[in-house]
Amino acid sequence: MNQSHQRVLFICTGNHCRSRFAEALFNHEAERQGLEWSAYSRGLRIHLAPDEISPSTEKALAERRISRDCTALEPRALHEPDLAGAALIIALRRAEHFPMMMRDFPRWAGRIDYWSLNGPNEESHQSSLPQIEGHVLELVENLRKGCAQGACVLAGMEF
Repeated sequence: MNQSHQRVLFICTGNHCRSRFAEALFNHEAERQGLEWSAYSRGLRIHLAPDEISPSTEKALAERRISRDCTALEPRALHEPDLAGAALIIALRRAEHFPMMMRDFPRWAGRIDYWSLNGPNEESHQSSLPQIEGHVLELVENLRKGCAQGACVLAGMEF
């Protein structure tokens, strides 16, 4: 299936730090490279998020000259239509998010690409941003290469 615009969904716990960084970075890079993909992000437990966006995420975006407009204004909770609307779904920490997905969205838990990042405290969130950056840049590059060949192909899956 070759559609003109596809969406990737990034999932984390509070939609406060990691998934918002991944969303903003992906959107920035996709636009910069002319890739017809966009990202959005959601959280499984947004009530745990202390404010709009993590200060470390805001700082990381500013350091990379990525506009704050590349991510949502506030944390958003994950709902079934969010999952259904994505061509590609990525949860940022398997050990943390797979059990939550099994509990809240069991029929979707096996359809997600789980990344392995650091643990759930703020210090590890900060240290996970470079890891996320590497994964997102690799994802954008893989999508760019696959889509340039006439079909969007990633890890053997066609979009």
